[in-house]
Amino acid sequence: MSHLSGSKYLNIAEEVDRLKTKTDKLLKTTYSKLSSAQKVQVARHPGRPHTLDYIGGLFTDFVPLAGDRLFAEDAAIVGGLAKFKDYPCVVLGQEKGRDTDERILHNFGMAKPEGYRKAQRLMMLADKFKLPLITFVDTAGAYPGVEAEARGQAEAIAKNIDIGLKLNVPFITVVVGEGGSGGAIAIATADKILMLEHSVYSVISPEGCASILWRSGSYASEASAALKLTAQDLLELKIIDEIIPEPLGGAHRHREETIRLVGNSIENNLKQLLALDMRNLAELRRQKFLDMTVNLAK
Repeated sequence: MSHLSGSKYLNIAEEVDRLKTKTDKLLKTTYSKLSSAQKVQVARHPGRPHTLDYIGGLFTDFVPLAGDRLFAEDAAIVGGLAKFKDYPCVVLGQEKGRDTDERILHNFGMAKPEGYRKAQRLMMLADKFKLPLITFVDTAGAYPGVEAEARGQAEAIAKNIDIGLKLNVPFITVVVGEGGSGGAIAIATADKILMLEHSVYSVISPEGCASILWRSGSYASEASAALKLTAQDLLELKIIDEIIPEPLGGAHRHREETIRLVGNSIENNLKQLLALDMRNLAELRRQKFLDMTVNLAK
């Protein structure tokens, strides 16, 4: 037993436990009351697990595949063949990178047309060989540069959405950080759309929305609330299927535990989908997205 010297003795172990309990209570209180704008900041935290972390932690025998066979390799989207708990599958997702060099290499997770066409190639590969498709969404949006538009950014994203809706294999998407704009939905037209508790998913970034509606990025907080971009909002609107709880204090504080929880959710949903008639999957998936418009109109 350790004590501090002085007129009054202090049990260090007990004090540490007391302070830890107090810290956990404050974290629980704080994270239970996050505003939409605060959720955006948590979703963007650089310490959250990224796509390559999930691939490394949940998949075995991963064989990365590169290039779109048309123009170039785009490191903003990573993917390939792998096994998930002994299920052969295709896995892909946006990768932001961690340090400066990685972020430049992966273009901060913002894919260009060749990235989305690489994703198309992997999606069609999954369909051809009857392999489940698992994708991880983590992007602020598709790359908005002139060269991307010149090479057909909008067409590439639209083609991804079309292919995703037609796949005859189980398709699961997990939004693990930011799910921004068409850049996110390009790999998210799935049978099951899962979101981490403090991730966000929206048609546009709050800053972009504020600059359009209020002509000022300073209204990003108001835009965050109006966009209904949190996992809780989207579950209520029936846009997503499940919220994956994050450990106390967020995914960035407990990366390994977060990866484990995501893996459990993927496994449960994959088992449900594999029990269905694969011939009906594409029709059920298309109807799922058509129903979203009905739910939003109510």
